[in-house]
Amino acid sequence: MILRTLILLVAFVLPLSAGEKPAPAFSLQTAEGKTVDLKSLKGKVVVVNFWATWCPPCRAEIPGMLEVYEKYRAKGLEIVGISLDRDGWKSVTPFVQKMKIVYPVVLGDDNLSKAYGGIQFIPTTFIIDRKGNIIDDHTGGLSKDAFEAMVVKGL
Repeated sequence: MILRTLILLVAFVLPLSAGEKPAPAFSLQTAEGKTVDLKSLKGKVVVVNFWATWCPPCRAEIPGMLEVYEKYRAKGLEIVGISLDRDGWKSVTPFVQKMKIVYPVVLGDDNLSKAYGGIQFIPTTFIIDRKGNIIDDHTGGLSKDAFEAMVVKGL
């Protein structure tokens, strides 16, 4: 009986822990008023990156993210930067322009942070597969090579 229970647990629980956790949905607007809806990105590999303009590791990883985005965008990669800056677009808009960020950037809040497990530290990055499931995540800054390796797993 115990062995049978263990087999059932392995059969039903492991697939969920191995990348079958649906990504929390969101629909947010960019500074330009364009809606970024996670559901509409289904079929793409989506990187959700929680960050802030005042965060040194966040700023350091953006150039590498831009390079990887340019390299894999045509293969179905999308990045959504979710800023957690408290003063909103006042800080974010000039920063996005200065850094020449070409992927969508939106403003997050406590509810979205909680939906993604309670973002404690930034940057925090999630990789969402083409089916809408979180397949990888990382807290802390990422080098270009480490970020690219995460992205390639999803492609």
